[in-house]
Amino acid sequence: MSAYLSLAPWYDDLTRDVSYGEFADFYELIFRKYGVSPSLCLDLACGTGTLTLELARRGYEMIGVDGSEDMLSVAQEKALDARVPVRPIFLHQTMEGLDLYGTVSAAVCSLDGINYLPPDALGPVFERLRLFVEPGGLFIFDVNTPEKLKGLDDQMFCDETDDVFCVWRTELTEDGDALHYGLDIFSRLADDVWERGEEEHLEYLHRVDTLTRELEAHGFGEIRTFAELRDRPPGENERRIFIAARRL
Repeated sequence: MSAYLSLAPWYDDLTRDVSYGEFADFYELIFRKYGVSPSLCLDLACGTGTLTLELARRGYEMIGVDGSEDMLSVAQEKALDARVPVRPIFLHQTMEGLDLYGTVSAAVCSLDGINYLPPDALGPVFERLRLFVEPGGLFIFDVNTPEKLKGLDDQMFCDETDDVFCVWRTELTEDGDALHYGLDIFSRLADDVWERGEEEHLEYLHRVDTLTRELEAHGFGEIRTFAELRDRPPGENERRIFIAARRL
């Protein structure tokens, strides 16, 4: 399955509605609630590094990890021009293959990166994080809820700018455990010349109780859930839920 190849050069243009500043504000709120002051932080599944750089501007030393070389190439290029106290380090690694040179004070995984993990990969990834988040450190991530992903079944959406047109179609898998995204991306090469690219993405439906159980089984506790970017417990109809846990 190909993902984040044709999309990588256009990802930032097509996600301008994402408020990375609000994500960083929310993470800092959670740091305060847990009484921690992280220094070195991991941005897991960092993509094009926008959040990595936002946190770096706020004084955090950052390591960005992603499985897509194309997304990391964009991140590296952006970092060259970024005005940050310490330039982030970017590593090409899968979540399952996470292998840092030491421990970090906190790890974040934003914009449904955990949804890309099949159920049998949750434990191994949380185990890797247990190894590289220092005791007392935090792991914060968000997931699209099963209700949101089910509601996207059999839908079609379009995103466009002057230079790219993206059509994506969604369909639940036969067993209902994941949502398949098929993307067609048309990008402008010249005035009348366009190039077509195709991608496939798969997001798995993870229940909060399953995620909590896996976190507890792999060395994390003090688990709290939050509504999307809000300091309150999630309601019944949340579309995105944030989960924070302390490395024990």
